[in-house]
Amino acid sequence: MPYDFDALQTTATLGDLKAAGYRSRSVKDELRANLLEAIRRGDPLFPGLLGYEDTVLPQVQQALLARHDLLLLGLRGQAKTRLVRSLPRFLDPLLPVIEGSEVHEDPFAPFTKYGRERLADEGDDLRIAWIGQDARYGEKLATPDTTIADLIGDIDPIKAAARRLSYADEEVLHFGLIPRTNRGIFCINELPDLQPRIQVGLFNILEEQDVQIRGFHLRFPLDVLMVFTANPEDYTNRGAIITPLKDRIDAQITTHYPKTLDIGVEITRQEAWQERDGAATVEIPHYLREVVEQTAFEARESEYVDQKSGVSARMTRAALELVVSAAELRTALAGETATTLRPTDLLAMEPALSGKMELVYEGEQTGAGAVARLLVGKAVKKTFLRYFPDPSDRKGQGDRASGRAAYQPVLDWFAKGNRITLTSTLRDADYRKALDAVPGLSDVARRLGPESDAAHAAAMEFVLEGLHQHSLLGKEAGEASASYGDLMGAMLSGLTSRPSKGRSAFEDDDFGFDDEDDTPPRRRR
Repeated sequence: MPYDFDALQTTATLGDLKAAGYRSRSVKDELRANLLEAIRRGDPLFPGLLGYEDTVLPQVQQALLARHDLLLLGLRGQAKTRLVRSLPRFLDPLLPVIEGSEVHEDPFAPFTKYGRERLADEGDDLRIAWIGQDARYGEKLATPDTTIADLIGDIDPIKAAARRLSYADEEVLHFGLIPRTNRGIFCINELPDLQPRIQVGLFNILEEQDVQIRGFHLRFPLDVLMVFTANPEDYTNRGAIITPLKDRIDAQITTHYPKTLDIGVEITRQEAWQERDGAATVEIPHYLREVVEQTAFEARESEYVDQKSGVSARMTRAALELVVSAAELRTALAGETATTLRPTDLLAMEPALSGKMELVYEGEQTGAGAVARLLVGKAVKKTFLRYFPDPSDRKGQGDRASGRAAYQPVLDWFAKGNRITLTSTLRDADYRKALDAVPGLSDVARRLGPESDAAHAAAMEFVLEGLHQHSLLGKEAGEASASYGDLMGAMLSGLTSRPSKGRSAFEDDDFGFDDEDDTPPRRRR
């Protein structure tokens, strides 16, 4: 940082500024210099932006060092706006402007009539004001009704009438959002939504760094870093970025969803509201965090979900908040002060999933709820295999610690016709008691490591759900309950009577899908 801004902000006039040795620089030079200094100091450059360390963020840094305007291109929920809003931290903490200037004019080089006349009249006594980083950032969500007047400016007839000014007088101009962010950063979100004729109005700003308003012969030089965000054009279908405008944007950077499950879990942990302000606390087992995140990964590969629209990272945040709320509700009903998230609570994810996925025709025919249950079921199955032996592996039958043999005591108990019913509102003590009735289940669940009693009970239910997803246990689920039993007995029972609420929580069928075919059945009429 070239200046002591604590000392500089005591200067009140242009003469004081000159005496202090201050020299103006363009906003792009300012960003470049401050970014380089932050890199040399080893400062965290983009705190809170996870998963972009080796991909997007280096490209952003290179673009800033090259003094380029930026276009961030990516699907929804990829932190594009958050990334843009982190850029002002590389601006100087304070900037001197002409006091009263609408466009943050440089005291050394005013360009409006107001600024020029002030400098001519006052000289070194010209009063200056200091503005911070926040005042130097502007943003506009592009909408089809956005006009050139909004972005660039227009003639203000009210000002002309009130002050009795001629329309030829420069002072009748009303500056738009971009000129008012002069010497700063301006972002236009969802750029393709701008009408093509409005996009044309941005040409001069990007190439010649000036702006023309109406019929005035004046050209106002603008010092601004322009940043745009957009979804891929083949998704939006609401418009496109016209080719000449794309040609004038120096750097196009493509964002992406989390590439690994661990990064996704950390992003959701960072973004979701988990520490509630109520009297109850909710413990979240790590494997259930993974199930929530894995659901998004499954959705991003599902043939039932429109991959062009993407699956926002907001989905996992909303899903985790809902399942925490389900556990919180249980404590309120039971009069308890603490609980642990259970696999049964995953039922609460469905509204978050259904509202944040664009389905293709086959998905619409199947139904949003059925697709959501399918995705959660796949996520449970995949997460289960990270911690437990593969139940479909029969080769480990001679080894009680591997393959299906690890679950044989549990399966044998259910094969005798025993059942276990769990409800979402069971008190923790009753929940543990019900699960403890299954021989061998506790020993299998200990593979997740040392846990609290409540967390261990949740792990026991997770084992049952994993066996169900591998088609080794049958399951009937109501609105707030799950009943596990022998698969063959459940199938025979289902042939004689299929209760309206006897549908699996995570599948569209009571008994799970065949391992070779994960295609959900069409919605019954």
